[in-house]
Amino acid sequence: MQLPDGEGIMSDKLGLVIPTLNEEGNIGPLLDRVRSNLNALHTDYDLVVVDDDSADKTGAVVQKYSMSDSRIRLVVRRGCRGLAGAVIYGWEHTDANLLGVMDADLQHPPELLPALMTAIEQGHDMAIASRYCGGNGIEGWNPVRRAISTLSTWITVPLQKPGIRVRDPLSGFFMLRRTCIGGVCLQPEGFKLLLEILVRGNIRSVVEVPYRFGLRQAGKSKANLRVGLDYLQLLGRLSRNAFSRSTGSA
Repeated sequence: MQLPDGEGIMSDKLGLVIPTLNEEGNIGPLLDRVRSNLNALHTDYDLVVVDDDSADKTGAVVQKYSMSDSRIRLVVRRGCRGLAGAVIYGWEHTDANLLGVMDADLQHPPELLPALMTAIEQGHDMAIASRYCGGNGIEGWNPVRRAISTLSTWITVPLQKPGIRVRDPLSGFFMLRRTCIGGVCLQPEGFKLLLEILVRGNIRSVVEVPYRFGLRQAGKSKANLRVGLDYLQLLGRLSRNAFSRSTGSA
């Protein structure tokens, strides 16, 4: 799925996508906190909630917010699943030149949004909310979860481009300039969109902003075996891309 390169798009506008699936208990408080932090920046923005046809009242909650705030919009996907596809779909529904994504489960603190925006405004192509550059971002995780996360991150090192390697390439909370993915056909399957952008995007400068990964407030985690299989398939595709890059082929 290929997004436009951003030429002619108005400047200084953020398009923040929030993918949802049965997040009725979280989406209202999240939208309140996101708006509070973005309003303090006095910047233009869209909040695009991409809902994968939730069985609960997630959509109804978002619709209620959108009635009083035109910057909030609900986009429903039916018959589709997958975080990456939802994010790409949401980015297609905003004309913003700055793009972002965060989870709806309140594990990504909206209070970090100003720091990410500041990093972009200072000239970086991408700003990543990082669990691994501050020292205590995964505090409280059990040993098994910590080990899986560490291994999943470690095996991405050979795939990342020299000079822009990051410590948390699997983060789901980040911002970037739209031009970084202009002309790049991103894969809609899977959950690790950031890694693909780092490997295949037009990224010259990245900054990581530390944060502590929060606890889910309501609802259930979407992690399952399918997520793991999608990740392995992504690694295979990106390995071929990295090999082509190193050999100078297409």
